[in-house]
Amino acid sequence: MVSSTERLFSLEGRTALLTGAAGFLGRSMAEALLGAGARLVAIGRSERLIVEAERWQAVFGADRVRTEQLDMFDLEALESLMGRIAAEETVDILVNNAHELNAASGFNDTGGRLETAGFEGWMRNLTAGAYWPALATRILGDGMKNRGGGSIINVASMYGLVAPHPKLYEDTGFINPPGYSASKAAMLALTRYTASFWGPHGIRANALVAGPFSNTDETGPNSVDPDAPFLQRLRDRTCLGRTGQPQDLVGPLLFLASSASSYVTGHALVVDGGWTAI
Repeated sequence: MVSSTERLFSLEGRTALLTGAAGFLGRSMAEALLGAGARLVAIGRSERLIVEAERWQAVFGADRVRTEQLDMFDLEALESLMGRIAAEETVDILVNNAHELNAASGFNDTGGRLETAGFEGWMRNLTAGAYWPALATRILGDGMKNRGGGSIINVASMYGLVAPHPKLYEDTGFINPPGYSASKAAMLALTRYTASFWGPHGIRANALVAGPFSNTDETGPNSVDPDAPFLQRLRDRTCLGRTGQPQDLVGPLLFLASSASSYVTGHALVVDGGWTAI
């Protein structure tokens, strides 16, 4: 027997579109949406997306997962894909999660500093953090309007609310570029704007503001040595004394995606271990 609480958080019969689905946080989000009963449209550019999608299909059923692999910086292809999805799917939940976190957008690269960041790095951040979610919202929002409802969740960052502290990055190879902060602040503004103008259509728009989440479990350009002094500085700066794990976002995500948050819109739900509290 399904309890009233389970029904409140259930996504049965709904379709969720998730960008950045194969990323460090995206993988847990994908599994959470599927686990709550949603059908998933997973978008990403890495080959890992195909591997993960095969695993999700094996666990949840092939008919529950649709995979679309592309480079979202190809804006013409992205707009075409979103239009095709809007015509073929009934998207009830849109999760704008994708963002580029590498040297091309200024991460952990001397060219990403405020003194050296160039036009391309700025534009790559603003495209990922502001234009991608705006494009998806515009195209998929028409269907939500016609159906009289939908939930849009923009995955922002604590650095859209506060600035990175310089001492965190002293004598390390880590750099968080100014374009990232600007793009996540823009995402929060887009969230409020969408909530304001589309609320009368029954569409809710909220932001999931992620704090310090560090990938210590894998190798690659975005991974962090669990014993790195930089990581200890992150831990020391939070009220809870630790960095976040992807599962820490599951509850907040399902809250915003489901009927549990039916009267919540225009909100920035901060999940940062207390980073912005002090």
